[in-house]
Amino acid sequence: MKKNIEKPYVLYVAELIYLEILKIKKKNNLNNIDAFERFIGSEIFKKISSGKFHDDWLHDLRKNNFVDQASGKKIPLETLRLLEIQKDSMIKQLIQYPDLYYAKSQFPLEISQRAFDHLWRICESYELWCKETGQKNLIQLNLI
Repeated sequence: MKKNIEKPYVLYVAELIYLEILKIKKKNNLNNIDAFERFIGSEIFKKISSGKFHDDWLHDLRKNNFVDQASGKKIPLETLRLLEIQKDSMIKQLIQYPDLYYAKSQFPLEISQRAFDHLWRICESYELWCKETGQKNLIQLNLI
């Protein structure tokens, strides 16, 4: 009998990012690096980096008295605090400025590279969770 594996709430945004990058990669036949860079220009990226993703999610949870619709369980206050910290981290790490590239080399400036690196670590974390919970079939970008 297969046990039910509950995904930690802090991995919800990681899974969203991971699956979107995977979709971009497959749809455009790209390597991982190019798929990550393309994701940075997406609407989902803008929603996450602005904090709107977390704001909308937390708003929906408040409307439901902090009860998760999928599991029917009340979300602990500590988990909600972690989601707020995650939101703040996303805003700081994924800050986006247009055309932040050196003019001659097309190499990203430090702030753009920081966003790229943060997204990569988020996706690695998702893959590590998949590996640790025995869901290796979910690992498709093969970052770890």
